[in-house]
Amino acid sequence: MRVAEYLLCDATTLKGEGRIMDVERLKFILEDVKAGRCTVEQAIDALKYLPFEDLGFAKVDHHRQLRNGYPEVIYCQGKRPEHVKAIVERMMARGNRNILATRASQEVYQAIKEAAYDAEYHEIARIVVVKRSEVPVSKGKIAVVSAGTSDLPVAEEAAITAEVLGNKVERVYDVGVAGLHRLLANVKTLNEANVVIAVAGMEGALASVIGGLVDKPVIAVPTSVGYGANFGGLSALLTMLNSCASGVAVVNIDNGFGAGYMASLINRLAQQS
Repeated sequence: MRVAEYLLCDATTLKGEGRIMDVERLKFILEDVKAGRCTVEQAIDALKYLPFEDLGFAKVDHHRQLRNGYPEVIYCQGKRPEHVKAIVERMMARGNRNILATRASQEVYQAIKEAAYDAEYHEIARIVVVKRSEVPVSKGKIAVVSAGTSDLPVAEEAAITAEVLGNKVERVYDVGVAGLHRLLANVKTLNEANVVIAVAGMEGALASVIGGLVDKPVIAVPTSVGYGANFGGLSALLTMLNSCASGVAVVNIDNGFGAGYMASLINRLAQQS
């Protein structure tokens, strides 16, 4: 089979070979050119589709895994369900066995299931996961801590993201500063993690308290949970940005995905040290 044909086909049609990730595809191309099994022109024809694919409504970044180690994550909010489905179809056809779609509604989930029958929906986190290949699990742990039960959607978005990226996650929920003894009862768990994600709305004080208790990086996630003067999470964001505790970094309001992804990078680096 020509390299160009190999790259552009749905790899499930290949006998016994399964889907091939981008690094392996590049190796195949270079080896085939070196061995004379394909021409330079054929290789160029195959490679020109590797960086991204223009669907008109979206440019799917097939190069993301090669650069970052994980395929492009689909942010579904604001996208039409049929557009999300088409993106998933093209990602799968190009060899992505694991796909993560965030801020997904039930309607989007049903559309994705038409393209991937084994897609799983995490309703609280609003995340759809297609997992057809095991991701190596890091030895270290990530602790996801929420101030209140109302913060669970954002906390679960962070936790599920971290797990899909290959991390062990310890959940410590509903331990906000209104009942500090609940948090103090879990300090040992926090110190066993390589990084802590602190999710809180209202005044957002949880991140500062955790930052003063542990010697780990703390990723603070302000949520839009709270009454009027919370200003949709702005008060929690400002509290976290003005934290006097060392080692606290802040992501955007309700950005559980960003926190989970950053925590995964930190945890991975901790394994390499």
